[in-house]
Amino acid sequence: MSPVIDNLDLYWSGFLTSLEFIVYSLIGSMILGTVIAAFRVSPIPALRAFGSAWVTLIRNCPLTIVLFFMGFGLPELGINYSFFFFGVTGLVIYTSAFVCEALRSGINAVDAGQAEAARAIGLTFSQTMSEVVLPQAFRSAVPPLGSVQIAMFKNSAVAGAFGIGGDLFSVGKNLTSAQGYSYIPVLTGVAIGYLIITLSAGACLALIERKVAIAR
Repeated sequence: MSPVIDNLDLYWSGFLTSLEFIVYSLIGSMILGTVIAAFRVSPIPALRAFGSAWVTLIRNCPLTIVLFFMGFGLPELGINYSFFFFGVTGLVIYTSAFVCEALRSGINAVDAGQAEAARAIGLTFSQTMSEVVLPQAFRSAVPPLGSVQIAMFKNSAVAGAFGIGGDLFSVGKNLTSAQGYSYIPVLTGVAIGYLIITLSAGACLALIERKVAIAR
């Protein structure tokens, strides 16, 4: 494990970059996924159709295709940003479809009478969703949402393979290809970094689930 010990500063820097990448992707996918979930249950047919098409298309499209399109397709259209930005955007788009379905299951678990009561007192659809339905739906959807986000954390390594720069995967690639270190110890260090992130996320998720269970 000497390649890892000798390059702890690089691994630490890569760990922080991967963590930043993951945080941006988590926030973005939760926001976008919530919006798409609201579209899926909207009373407006056009929004329901858009939400359904979004989920069907994205869920049945491999992540690598989404990232290829973001990283190599958009620049050909004159849209040029850093690979970090393209990686976050691609992962947000991909994960949002799964967040939407996880959250929609939570929305369906909310008693229909709650929404009917909200409409009866004059709340609009957006007010009903934000003030009545979604707070309850998020509680019900904590386990599936957590599973989706943990999967996204691991998918961030796929985005790293596209060269977002400075992340754990990029550090491992640089140490093996440019500096000639053996693959096994280098990739073991990369795996440990992602393991720390996912295990920490799993512990946080378990804590949230216990809090929600108590609240219920």
